[in-house]
Amino acid sequence: MYVRIHTNGDERILAACDEDIIGKTFRGDGMRITVSETFYRGESVSTEAYIERMKSVSIMNLVGEEAVSIAVAQGHVSPENIIVIGGVKHAQVVMM
Repeated sequence: MYVRIHTNGDERILAACDEDIIGKTFRGDGMRITVSETFYRGESVSTEAYIERMKSVSIMNLVGEEAVSIAVAQGHVSPENIIVIGGVKHAQVVMM
């Protein structure tokens, strides 16, 4: 899984995606998402490292079966808040 942390002022944004979808664009139901290398490709990390990084951010942008499923298992994403674009899971999280 690729994980990249972006900083914008006081906000820390985690972008994470499954490695096999980097650089691809998905379309469906009038929606489109591009899993761009400039936004998502950071470190290739283990599940444990991904879970640790989720604890240190205020916003998450997640794409892919593995990235989203781990966030659900960790209690960061509710299944009903997942959207599917062109067969690929996507979730956004804002920590309050």
